[in-house]
Amino acid sequence: MKIYQVDAFTDKPFKGNPAAVCILESEPSAKWMQDVANEMNLAETAFLVPNDNGYRLRWFTPESEIDLCGHATLASAHILWEKGYLEKDREAVFDTKSGMLTARYNDGWN
Repeated sequence: MKIYQVDAFTDKPFKGNPAAVCILESEPSAKWMQDVANEMNLAETAFLVPNDNGYRLRWFTPESEIDLCGHATLASAHILWEKGYLEKDREAVFDTKSGMLTARYNDGWN
């Protein structure tokens, strides 16, 4: 497991909207993800698991799972590109409870 904290919507430390991004090899139980989100104690923690189309993405607050989170989705895409999970010319594709979401790297902004 790898876990990162990202400040979305900014290029300055300690600004923006923080989210945790957790990259996993297989999907754990919802209880385990909830416990991690509670421990991270950020507005949202995103959990990514590779699948055939890209990544399965789920979001948890410290209290519950939610159906959609924009800043944690962008934080997830950022980590995939910056840590080399995806080439920067590849679109990030996420399978979520709210449907398929995508993001593209655009000259340092996603």
